[in-house]
Amino acid sequence: MVPTPLGVLHAAPVVVAPPDDPAEVWLVDTTVVRGQAAREATAVLDAEELARAAEFRQVTDRDGYVCAHVALRRLLGAYLGVPAAEVRTRRDPCPHCGGPHGRPVLPDGRLHFSLSHCADLSLLAFATVPVGVDVEVVPDPRTIAETADVLHPREAAELALRTPADRPLAFTRVWTRKEAYLKGRGIGLAEDPAADYVGSGAVPAALPGGWSLTDVLVPPGHWGAVAVQLPSRSP
Repeated sequence: MVPTPLGVLHAAPVVVAPPDDPAEVWLVDTTVVRGQAAREATAVLDAEELARAAEFRQVTDRDGYVCAHVALRRLLGAYLGVPAAEVRTRRDPCPHCGGPHGRPVLPDGRLHFSLSHCADLSLLAFATVPVGVDVEVVPDPRTIAETADVLHPREAAELALRTPADRPLAFTRVWTRKEAYLKGRGIGLAEDPAADYVGSGAVPAALPGGWSLTDVLVPPGHWGAVAVQLPSRSP
């Protein structure tokens, strides 16, 4: 899947077609929209988002967060036909403890969305069905060695058979697919990442429950994935 680049952020909602089956994915390049997002932040983001942005000590982390969340509000406003500052979201109950810190959703549930950002890129996905998205920087071998033991046994075995040069990208394929799937289900990494097999090969593994995984074409040095729960079809 090739995401739609989101360049200069607009000051008013743009006309965007409703999400097609199964999802629309947008790519935000922090280096392109950093200045515009910073200028719009106080007018667009809510108090909680502004407080969270202020907590970041690293400028790159703060810029990434602000760009991602301004873009999210701009796009939600465009899909819903309202000004970005009027977009209201809430948190679903946590699927594990029931607390008010589950995934963010729209109050009426008519549109599903998911956001992921790393230092310089963000992916945002929108669909009429549950959706999850993830983007990651391809890590160094040391990071892989520290986290490979939390993968599904089949995934860990596949990585062990890879050459050292191929292993970082294969690991990132696994991790982005896994995060996208778990975020789409609304549980994130609160569930054991080793529980589900998503595969490290060129094609994502089939998943239960009508979920579909697709890799997202992002700039070199990164990997992205989107998961959607396809609507059930009558026989």
